[in-house]
Amino acid sequence: MAAETAARYGVIGYPVSHSRSPFIHRLFALQTRQNMSYELLEAHPERLEAAIAEFRESGGKGLNVTVPHKTAVTTLVDRFSGRATIAGAVNTLSFQDGEVFGDNTDGAGLLRDLRGNLKVEVCDQAILILGAGGATRGILGPLLEGKPRSITVANRTLSRANALAERFSSRGKVDARAFSDVGAQDYDLVINATSAGLRGETPPWPAAAIRQDTVCYDLSYGIATPFTRWAQEQGAKRCVAGWGMLVEQAAESFCLWRNVRPDTAPVLRQISSTSAATPPNAS
Repeated sequence: MAAETAARYGVIGYPVSHSRSPFIHRLFALQTRQNMSYELLEAHPERLEAAIAEFRESGGKGLNVTVPHKTAVTTLVDRFSGRATIAGAVNTLSFQDGEVFGDNTDGAGLLRDLRGNLKVEVCDQAILILGAGGATRGILGPLLEGKPRSITVANRTLSRANALAERFSSRGKVDARAFSDVGAQDYDLVINATSAGLRGETPPWPAAAIRQDTVCYDLSYGIATPFTRWAQEQGAKRCVAGWGMLVEQAAESFCLWRNVRPDTAPVLRQISSTSAATPPNAS
């Protein structure tokens, strides 16, 4: 009897060559005994629709979506999950029953990492999010559900931060600031959701926001991202790169696709131990 063909999945982005998602999903598949493959699809924004169509038509079952496509891909989705609808951004596609289903697992992955792995609470905390792009869209809803004391979104361009604050106004109060207008406040948690780590840049992040007991979390990952290095220089209590969120959001996607939830703890230990040579990335 011929061996069953492996179900095909992947991650699409631009760039995508340094993504650790194939490694993570391979470990999940081995752990849960799933017959599947996972590949990298690099697609320039102009080829996003064509690349997804080609993958789907060739038998692909689902895709993770990373920068810069999380917002643009929403125009290609037939049906959204509740959390993707709230976010207005998608990081997980499933091709099922002749339609494209879009979900967003970023916020759930972040909260699982903060609360479960790092023991960092969200409830009644003052949170500052740096950046107003698709990554912030994905985490704002779940963070608001965690009932923080306050959330401020800061961005280089104030209009984009204002647009996000307005979008989420029905779910809770979100303050909007330009980087230059973030003063010295008692922020408990500062989250970097900019894509600067992918380019090795250090934007004009507001140093006044960091105090000695502030926890700084970078949604990008790497052994030392520009943001975590910057936060350490400002004297932050704790600086964390986004390995845990990467693994936890991947587990959410995997469960959606395969209907089985992998154990993330051994995968996180393994990927962290092999991270020393990995440049910053976002999925």
